[in-house]
Amino acid sequence: MKPIRLTKHAQEQRIERGATESEVRYAILNGCREPAKRGREICCFSFPFNKNWQGKFYTVKQVAPVIKEELNEIVVITVYTMYF
Repeated sequence: MKPIRLTKHAQEQRIERGATESEVRYAILNGCREPAKRGREICCFSFPFNKNWQGKFYTVKQVAPVIKEELNEIVVITVYTMYF
């Protein structure tokens, strides 16, 4: 498996949107991959949540990192997080 590197932007967005680094890595390794713009991929994985996020209760947290697979590493460009 190639090493996974989060860009500074991806780290900032991960924190702001409530995803952990381990959730991002898990989504990349186990999530559903779909094509994205500019030859990138988005990896979606839904985690059980059952907690409050920003004052509202959600049962599911979906973590969706956008990646670019390079020759020697996987670069995480940004991280989206959706709550359901």
